[in-house]
Amino acid sequence: MHIVVCVKQVPDTKIIKINPKTNTLDRRSAPAILNPYDAHAVQEAVRLKRMGGKTIISVLSMGPPQANAIIKKCIEIGADRGYLISDRAFAGADTLATSYALSKALEKISKELPIDLVICGKHAIDGDTGQVGPGIARRLDIPPVTNVIEVAEINDQERTILIKRKLASGYELIQADLPALLTVEKEINEIEYSPLPNMLRAARYEPVIWTVDDLNEVDRTQLGLKGSPTIVGKMFTPPKPEGGKKIEGTPEEQVNELINILMEKKDWFVKM
Repeated sequence: MHIVVCVKQVPDTKIIKINPKTNTLDRRSAPAILNPYDAHAVQEAVRLKRMGGKTIISVLSMGPPQANAIIKKCIEIGADRGYLISDRAFAGADTLATSYALSKALEKISKELPIDLVICGKHAIDGDTGQVGPGIARRLDIPPVTNVIEVAEINDQERTILIKRKLASGYELIQADLPALLTVEKEINEIEYSPLPNMLRAARYEPVIWTVDDLNEVDRTQLGLKGSPTIVGKMFTPPKPEGGKKIEGTPEEQVNELINILMEKKDWFVKM
């Protein structure tokens, strides 16, 4: 079985700031990390590999040359090999252009070794759209299953996969044909400590790097800014919530004061 995990290098959103002039993320203000959801996707691929059978785990990312660091991190977790597509033609891509570029890279990888399963994180913490995974599946014409919290079974002979996914109202058990694409939640597993051999291999590992010229039959009008119809009108930091007001006095006095506060805010509640 060949599993490919799509990963992304993102800024640490706990630290990152917003540029007030351009209304964009100031990516220089925070360190770059492996998208946390993608880390769980790689860990799940490693878990599936341990279930038995000959399995190869590849990771794929699109980004600048420094995204090489997250490929190494994936090797440290347990991936076997990594691919990075890096070219100025990819710059400024939205989710539509990103899914197109990654699907073209996956097509090239599949010619080297057919792909049975693609795993992505639920979403990237810098965009929070959850659109790239399903976009890839649509372009590759394979079934997408989102919000996955458990891979229960893979049947190589029947070429099916049994998956548990999270819904707003509960859970759903789905059987899909392979090849398929999954987007996973963080609760699907726990990230393990990397063993020393993996760490040593990751330190020495260099991924395969492709430019746009290395991909086959690429429509350049669908890449980067040219292929990105999304326009961000404005981005801003939400205001900090006001501190709560402490109500004191006897129980009766507290109730009366609370009622007065709610009556003052009634117009706000009606608007909500």
